[in-house]
Amino acid sequence: MPITIATWNINSVRLREPIVCKLLGEEAPDVLCLQECKSPVDKIPVEAFQALGYTHMVARGQKGYNGVAILSRLPMVEAGAHDFASLEHARHIAGRLENGLTIHNFYVPAGGDVPDREVNEKFGQKLDYLGEMRDWAHAERPQKAVLVGDLNIAPREDDVWDHKKLLKVVSHTPVEVEALAETQDAGSWVDVTRQDIPAGNLYSWWSYRARDWNGADKGRRLDHVWATPDISNAASGSRVLRAARGWEKPSDHAPVFASFDL
Repeated sequence: MPITIATWNINSVRLREPIVCKLLGEEAPDVLCLQECKSPVDKIPVEAFQALGYTHMVARGQKGYNGVAILSRLPMVEAGAHDFASLEHARHIAGRLENGLTIHNFYVPAGGDVPDREVNEKFGQKLDYLGEMRDWAHAERPQKAVLVGDLNIAPREDDVWDHKKLLKVVSHTPVEVEALAETQDAGSWVDVTRQDIPAGNLYSWWSYRARDWNGADKGRRLDHVWATPDISNAASGSRVLRAARGWEKPSDHAPVFASFDL
């Protein structure tokens, strides 16, 4: 049974309800994972999504910031939520489908502007969060699972517009890339996007500061789809819906898709 999963940092699910509906109506993924919903769960506009066939949702919300949600056309139950680094932030939710697939939706802290935990508390929180994700994966040894979300790190040289210029910029510093690699290795997670698209520049985020985001193309691949080894070979069709970055009142992120034949 093919299942298509999309992940999208929506940067306010209420403000951008119209383009969430546009995505659901035009692309029709079976599951859509949203990050940075910036809404309490009871304020998420579920009626509009239900009208499009997405009758199942698991979520964690906060007023004004953070927040994660999984919308599904398929029956789904909540499979847990973690408060890594004890931040009391809504940054993780998991859902399980009837076929046993568990989907983990993450919003890793951005980490502020200065890549030094001694002078920037937010950068330390980011590293601590990744460290606890690593320890969780070591302990749980996930199986038949997909991990998606805005992980706020572009790990590869071709995941950023200029590797050398961004080595000291938060999201591409060596310490972050190493922390993400340790997290990935702990769960033996396979980077499905790069499994399907092994070479070439690939981005999912373009700053609002760049008016000509498309022409300048100074992007980063911050949004990821990983899978456990037992199902990674069932993945196909990975893509970034770059066009969504140009929709009306867009998020600064574009949705990332992958399909699994399970």
